Amino acid sequence: MKIDTKCIHGFRYAGQEGAIATPIFQSATFAHPAVGQSTGYDYSRLQNPTREAAEKIIASLENAAEAIGFSSGMAALTTLMELFKPGDHIIATEDLYGGSIRLFEHISRKNGIEITFVDTSNIPAVQALIKESTRAIFIETPTNPMMHVTDIAAIKAIASSASGSSILVIVDNTFLTPYFQQPLDLGADIVLHSATKYLSGHNDTLAGFLVLSRPDLREQLRFIYKTTGACLSPFDSFLVIRGIKTLALRMEKSQQNAITLAKFLQDSVKAVYYAGLPEHPSYALSKKQARGFGSMISFEVHEEADALHILERVELIRFAESLGGVETLITYPTLQTHADISQEKREARGINNKLLRLSVGIEHVDDLIADLRVALKGDF
Repeated sequence: MKIDTKCIHGFRYAGQEGAIATPIFQSATFAHPAVGQSTGYDYSRLQNPTREAAEKIIASLENAAEAIGFSSGMAALTTLMELFKPGDHIIATEDLYGGSIRLFEHISRKNGIEITFVDTSNIPAVQALIKESTRAIFIETPTNPMMHVTDIAAIKAIASSASGSSILVIVDNTFLTPYFQQPLDLGADIVLHSATKYLSGHNDTLAGFLVLSRPDLREQLRFIYKTTGACLSPFDSFLVIRGIKTLALRMEKSQQNAITLAKFLQDSVKAVYYAGLPEHPSYALSKKQARGFGSMISFEVHEEADALHILERVELIRFAESLGGVETLITYPTLQTHADISQEKREARGINNKLLRLSVGIEHVDDLIADLRVALKGDF
């Protein structure tokens, strides 16, 4: 099946009643037919039929062996980090979602894990950081919020060529989703999703997934999962399944809007960061390793006052944190997604008080342009 069809038919509930929509199995526990026997479900922290359906759909979209559903993207990442022990070294994209940086800096380091941040689009720089204790390379591509793009296959090649290598390549695929990018097909070992975003797509649920290429990783992470317990609820699993049915339509429409808005903004602001512009330094790489560019745009205005002016004047576009819903949202990274990072580190990564981020939705693009034109008016 093509991926558009997989979004709808990647998993079919096979209950005898013939339900088209996967039912919500709102049960914490399941009865055993007899001693030593199971229906396949014992306790919902381990597995639940609705969550299992969501996991199978995600695995199908990513061409994966397994997917595991979590209560949020950060719950998925926190569980993932339990694969590592004190003394292990991880190389991570420096321009990373602020919540991921917060976890690495304040939790992972406390637990004895060494984290080195680097521009992972610079392959020689990544290779130079690999050492005997390196256990993973963690990539976000495109990055949040500066939209840098990393060559996933090239990262896998250097990870595989390291002496005695057991280096995992982990990719946060939240921005592009499997509809536009399938990192496992490019050599990644693990894919992370904040399914709160595009996969669910309606700003009405929290969810996260780890998607795996190897059976040994499945066994390790399932054990950690059942032990720590950050599982995706049946109702939120249902919302993820419902959202994925329209993923293809939403991704295409929001990307179409994003390309138009990025071109509009080029004439009005200091700089536009969007991988779908031919001027973007990784435009060719994006076309090579992905089927699309997504709908996340960051842009820099001339003065801090200009940024505040826009945030106060947009009306159709909502000033809110998060991304990936049907509504267009504008975010101020320095005070929202990256507020827990020091000003020095933010500015070194280009996240200054003049930077704004747009998650472009599926409204009519003329209405979005009209809203931005009013917000931009007079101050530039």
